[in-house]
Amino acid sequence: MRSRSYIATPPGSTIKEQLENRGMSQKEFASRMGMSEKHISHLINGEVQLTFDTANRLEMVLGLPAKFWNNLEAIYRDKLVKAEAENSMDKDARIIKKFPYKEMADNGWVPSERQTNAKITALRKFFEVVELSRLEDRKLIPGIACRRQAVTEKADYALIAWAQKAKLEARNRNVSPVNLEHLTEYLPRIRKMTTMKPKVFCQKLVDALADCGIAIVFLPHIGGSFLHGATFCDKNKIVIGMTVRGKDADKFWFSLFHEFGHILLGHIYQDGTSEEDECQANEFAKDQLIPNEQFNQFTARSCFGKSDIESFAKQIEIDPGIVVGRLQKEGYIEFSWHNDLKTKYIISA
Repeated sequence: MRSRSYIATPPGSTIKEQLENRGMSQKEFASRMGMSEKHISHLINGEVQLTFDTANRLEMVLGLPAKFWNNLEAIYRDKLVKAEAENSMDKDARIIKKFPYKEMADNGWVPSERQTNAKITALRKFFEVVELSRLEDRKLIPGIACRRQAVTEKADYALIAWAQKAKLEARNRNVSPVNLEHLTEYLPRIRKMTTMKPKVFCQKLVDALADCGIAIVFLPHIGGSFLHGATFCDKNKIVIGMTVRGKDADKFWFSLFHEFGHILLGHIYQDGTSEEDECQANEFAKDQLIPNEQFNQFTARSCFGKSDIESFAKQIEIDPGIVVGRLQKEGYIEFSWHNDLKTKYIISA
């Protein structure tokens, strides 16, 4: 075993030299040691530990003191651990460059560190893995259904970090057993929360979703993640993570209902989502927030003045900014129109 600083040589190399000096075959040596040829082969190759019993036998057969062999074994095991640790650190040093460590530290998720090895240790503890390469095991990363604007390698690693934080935050949340029928029943009530301020609706939303077996977590946005929200299963609960910090109300609620769509359409029980799944979740969110029939009746009049939008929003009991957002998205009005009707949310993460 080699690393940048260490070479771990098993005692078996010395045994092999002794046999060559004596012109003794491994078969004869095994017989003299009272051990199987297979065990002797493993011993020479460093595949089994040299025990005190073996050291005593080596003293009888090869004439070198047992403490000599025990010392060789101790040195080998010590260097083996150090070499493996150094190689692991070197491998993880390449991986940490892909994570948004500074932002994670700025948000208090990990300690602020300057040294690479300290960052690696902090990330290992954050992800609860012995080495970061273990994150390549798909069993350790939940199938995440999420709404984001783009998919890049940087975004993928930001998503993994963001989802882990959501998982940690949701771990101690007490929720009822998952009940999707309750969620369906709650949707109209949650929709009416769009007209409330965050300090009013946040706790109501947390309580309502907890009754459905869902833990909702509000987290800061991570640059480059292109992430609005994400949903995944964790043990006996469903976790919804929502990005915050100066978000428009229409984007917040559309993202939340988009995640509801993933849940109710069964996408969270898959290994990630397809483009078709994302389209289905989008359609679900659109129709739940502003039923298509009512939206089509409104747009058919082609009256998109500020008062028209406010009147329509009041009629269907929804935040007017959500109406503006959909009109802009579907091309009925310019993106520069009526943005003063959009409510800005600042939700404490």
